[in-house]
Amino acid sequence: MTTLFLLALIGAGLYAWPRLMGFEAQRPEDYAATTPAFDIRTHLAGPIVAEGVIFGPAGRVSQRFVADMEGSWDGAAGRLTEAFRYSSGAAQLREWTLRVGNDGEIIGTAPDIIGEARGRQSGATVMLRYRLRLPESAGGHVLDVVDWLYLTEDGTILNKSVMRKFGIKVAELIATMRPAQTPRQEASIVAE
Repeated sequence: MTTLFLLALIGAGLYAWPRLMGFEAQRPEDYAATTPAFDIRTHLAGPIVAEGVIFGPAGRVSQRFVADMEGSWDGAAGRLTEAFRYSSGAAQLREWTLRVGNDGEIIGTAPDIIGEARGRQSGATVMLRYRLRLPESAGGHVLDVVDWLYLTEDGTILNKSVMRKFGIKVAELIATMRPAQTPRQEASIVAE
């Protein structure tokens, strides 16, 4: 074998590995029997607090963030607003318009999403795939995103997203989401 052929073979293997064996090889069907059942109309409703980190291409934390989210639903149609505050001092707003089909299919749009986000809720998970345009302050790049949400027994949602450009992983996000406590709930916790 020539060196060039061998390098091409190694490169193809490195490109294919994550899609065949890694995080991105997961499918919603893999989680169909898991519980508790994740229904975004219930679990992404009302005020939600998210906290997380974004890892850059070298695997180091490049940003930390907190987000206040609010979900509202009218049957199968919903809106999810997200107000991010980053450790860099930057802020970002996003408003999703979501629709859930009877089969669990999810279609979503937002101003910084190119086309539609498409995915599915299955068992204790939700998966979305979409193309995200970063703000100009972050270079304006378009990234391919695979976004997984995992519902835990206590109602906390764990979120992991992988972002790629030209098939190369450039960022990864890990976050938690949980219902925000209202002032009334906080007062009753203190009183106990």
